[in-house]
This record gives sequence, C-alpha cells and structure tokens, in this order.
Amino acid sequence: MTNLKQVLTADISCQLLYVNETQASQVESLQALIAEHKLPIILNTELVTEKLNQKRRQQLSQIATQPILLLDEKDKLSWLSDGLSVAPEWDKMQRRVVSAGRKSELLLQAAKLTADSQVIDATAGFGHDSLILASTGAQVTMLEQQPLMALLLLVEQLRMSTLPNWQKLMSRLQVINTDALTYFARFNNYLGADNEQAIDVIYLDPMFPEDSYQDSKTGKGAKVGKHMQALHQLAHPPTLDEEQQLLQSAQAVVSQNGQKQGRVIVKRPQFAPLLADQQPSESWNNEAVRFDGYFV
Repeated sequence: MTNLKQVLTADISCQLLYVNETQASQVESLQALIAEHKLPIILNTELVTEKLNQKRRQQLSQIATQPILLLDEKDKLSWLSDGLSVAPEWDKMQRRVVSAGRKSELLLQAAKLTADSQVIDATAGFGHDSLILASTGAQVTMLEQQPLMALLLLVEQLRMSTLPNWQKLMSRLQVINTDALTYFARFNNYLGADNEQAIDVIYLDPMFPEDSYQDSKTGKGAKVGKHMQALHQLAHPPTLDEEQQLLQSAQAVVSQNGQKQGRVIVKRPQFAPLLADQQPSESWNNEAVRFDGYFV
C-alpha cells in the first residue's frame, strides 16, 4: 500500500466513492467546500453500485494506491484506511457532550474553561476533544494539519449543523487546515496585539508512538482504538526538537493573555514521558490517560 504519510504532504489525489445517483448535489458540495477552504485535494469521483459491507471496504482500503473517501447512503463521509473505515461520528458523542463537566472529564478539570474562554485545539484529529472543550461554551479553533482530516471535520460540522440540538455547539467551532507552528507564529506576529484574540488555553495532543499507550512491564494502559490507528497512517510522532518548538510556541501564545493565567494542556498516554521533557505545573490522570498543565 502507498505510504499515505508521503501522499498527504503534497496535493492529494483522492478517490471519492458514492453509492447513489441522487448524491450528485452532495458531491458538488464537497467540491465547493474544498475550494472554499483551499484544501489541496483533488477528488476523483466514482459511483459504486456494489454493496460496500465491512469486508469490501477493508479490501478496497488495502489495495488502494490513493486515499479513499466514502459517501454512504446516509450521506456520512468516511475514510477507508488500511482496513479501517473511520469518520468523526460526532453524533455518537451526544451523551458524553451533554453530561460533560469537571467531575466527568479530566480535560475540563485541567483546562478550567468558562463560557467566554478562547481555546485552540492545535491537534484536532477527529475533533472529539474539541467537542468536550466547546461544551463549556468556549470558542474553539481546531487546527488540523492533514487536509484529508480537515475535510472530514468540515463535512461533519456541516452535517451536525443541520441538527437543532447541535447548532449552538457547532457555531463555537472553527476548523482551519494548518499546522500548529505556522498558526502560532502568525498569531504571535499579527494577532497577539488584538486583545479580543487573546487565547486562554491551548490544547495539544500530538501523535505518540503506538507502543507508548501501555506499560511495557505490566501491560496496563489504553488500547489503541481504530481512530488512533487511522491517525497513525497520517502522522509521524514529533521529534524531541519538534516537541520543544511546539510547547514553547504554545506558551508564547497564551502568555499574551493580559492579566489572565494562560494554560497549555497536553494529553499523554498515562505511561508516556513528558512532552519535550518539560515538567508541568500540574497533572491530572486516570488509569489510561494523563493531562499535563503548563501555566503561563
């Protein structure tokens, strides 16, 4: 199979499968979304009449020479990756989002957000943590470096915006296809002088080696789910130098937050070493995950 990490560093030629002739308007909407957000994606569309069950999806993804997107009969956009079929599926987060609070979510204990907080989720992925952050009423800017993932997020935001119970939450999310360091540099150079743009919290969940999710001695810890497996097809774990740049740049952004204390919150597998080998101000953890807080 083609190395998607290499494929996704330039313009992406991507196969889009759709299952019904009536979906032509949805395909046009996807093309328009790509153009609007200047995503470097070229869609090669194909109507498929065969039944795309899980076995067939797995076969297609394993023999693919380019990324495959699937627009299914429910108009949900999925990515077929190395035998996996994955999508943001924010609707499955409803119960957790509704009940989210500091008692139930370690992330919210660490972030300590209020309804007027400004947050950057610098490593958005499938956007699940962004939903938890935005459930507080905070405005969340979601940065996603990979154009394919950014497209999935944008499509999911539009899909969920059609549901009345989700519209307020969706209005608090902004998806941007960019890497964190580029965005932070732009913020520090141009946006930092605008007090209205002051950022309260930056959330980092950088890719980590797959063998770091469990303790090598006891075997305890979190198993890698299918969403994380898929992300490992796209992104390399950062080097130590890259971790240091990421943390320092994030701290520089939140340090411009006037008299308030800015926070950088870093998500780690429970048994993973510290980001950039830097000791946090405070940590919150359970048996699977750890949130390290760096206060500025």
